[in-house]
Amino acid sequence: MATLSESTIAALLEPYLAGKGTPALYGQLSIYLDLLVKWNARTNLTAIREPEEMVRRHFGESLFAGRHMAPSATLLDFGSGAGFPGLPIQLLRPEISVTLAESQNKKATFLREVVRTLGLKTEVWSDRVETMPESCKFGAVALRAVDRMEVALPAAEKRVADGGQLVLLTTSDAIQEGSQVIALPNSATGVLCLRMFHVEQSNLQ
Repeated sequence: MATLSESTIAALLEPYLAGKGTPALYGQLSIYLDLLVKWNARTNLTAIREPEEMVRRHFGESLFAGRHMAPSATLLDFGSGAGFPGLPIQLLRPEISVTLAESQNKKATFLREVVRTLGLKTEVWSDRVETMPESCKFGAVALRAVDRMEVALPAAEKRVADGGQLVLLTTSDAIQEGSQVIALPNSATGVLCLRMFHVEQSNLQ
């Protein structure tokens, strides 16, 4: 039996998707949620335990970012954890080639299981982003709830291709200068920061 019905998932996600959801998307998210709840019971993937809150906070905020980010051929989810925001963005925007970077083995194993179960082409990089070849750049790089943001952010910026975008899900006290800032639904302090990235600008900083 599904953890939550697809109609319940759809209702919970409406503030984030604003009518952009489809039955196929809700079906995939239902499978993803079942796996997340099952694995989280024995491996600490997320501190959030309530399925409804998982849908709102993890799925909803990730999908909200996917709706608002610029068109991109590739996306790196930096410190993906249990797949956020990269996997919901992949489900919403299947035209993007998504790479989930997660160095913790248990979480990387979970990500591979979700990718396999949903039949996705998403790649899982089960190591630190810093170990990727220097030439490896992405049209968009996303960060959400990573440890030591002050260290992760410069490392993430190095992976954004010229003309690409940094996609940051954070709180209002950590807004990046020069970013487009959009308040997250159902959150007192959560914001989505979007910043276009140009090599010439970064060299001047």
